[in-house]
Amino acid sequence: MKILFPLIAVLVLLFVAWLGAGVLHLGFVFGILVPYVAIVLFVGGFIHRVLQWAKVPVPFRIPTSCGQQHSLTWIKSSRLDNPHTGLGVIGRMALEVLAFRSLLRHTRTEVRPGGQVIHGSDIWLWIGSLAFHWCFLIIVIRHMRFFTDPVPGFVTGLAFLDGFLQIGAPVVLLSGLIMLLALTYIFMRRVVSPQLRYISLPADYLPLFLLLGIAATGLLLRHFVRADITAVKELAVGLVSFQPVVVEGVHWLFYGHLFLVSLLLAYFPFSKLMHMGGVFLSPTRNLANNNRMVRHINPWNPVVPAHPYDEYEDEFRDKMKAAGIPVEKD
Repeated sequence: MKILFPLIAVLVLLFVAWLGAGVLHLGFVFGILVPYVAIVLFVGGFIHRVLQWAKVPVPFRIPTSCGQQHSLTWIKSSRLDNPHTGLGVIGRMALEVLAFRSLLRHTRTEVRPGGQVIHGSDIWLWIGSLAFHWCFLIIVIRHMRFFTDPVPGFVTGLAFLDGFLQIGAPVVLLSGLIMLLALTYIFMRRVVSPQLRYISLPADYLPLFLLLGIAATGLLLRHFVRADITAVKELAVGLVSFQPVVVEGVHWLFYGHLFLVSLLLAYFPFSKLMHMGGVFLSPTRNLANNNRMVRHINPWNPVVPAHPYDEYEDEFRDKMKAAGIPVEKD
């Protein structure tokens, strides 16, 4: 049921788009109102979550360290796994964001018959996640051609490289196919693995089904359902220029595609997808490990009157000498 409910929800959303845009012709609702509401929720929710995280005080350095810490000059430290400078932190964050470095070193654990515990590499998860995220980024950049006039040269060049195999007409873009395959693998991994299936929640499957629906409807619109590209671009340019127009002749599947995208945007700040922004605010990632070089004092600690040893000795010197305890000042 954890899988069935999110799947039914996405199918119902597509049915609502078909009913509203295809039957009732509510182009204003699905082409203008819903996207604007989704953008407001996305931007407002994203900023709210980031500000909430930024307000959390971090008085101590708590970085995740996987290598030798910088200490003595004759001991070689790990500049990326355990950086002690800001430049090292930037390098570690860049590898984490662009290459998912920590996920590459992730290991999976299996219990074989007889109780034997096996630890192994989970490189396929890294490949699937990296393929999905990079293909999603490429697709977002390619879609800029709908929102800009003239289309920037780098968008045209990226689209050319994406379809360099020249398969079919229109050209098959590899990013769309790879993204669909990567999402399918990530979904099947959750379903096939008993451990992952047990700990997964409906909130884990809903974004997957939304993304699968977006990818599937996008491929259908490109290769099987003819949508008026001129009308679609007119609608998109009107949205970004805050001069929205309701265009005629757009297939309902486009509104279904746009509806799923809008719902994903609206849901984004309130879901686990916010790791996109949270990774930059994680103190285990964005802090240099300089605990051996800098003393970090908790600003919440109350001021405690100190009684240093020299004052203690001045107060009890006679009694200490009488008891035979050595003193520093005679």
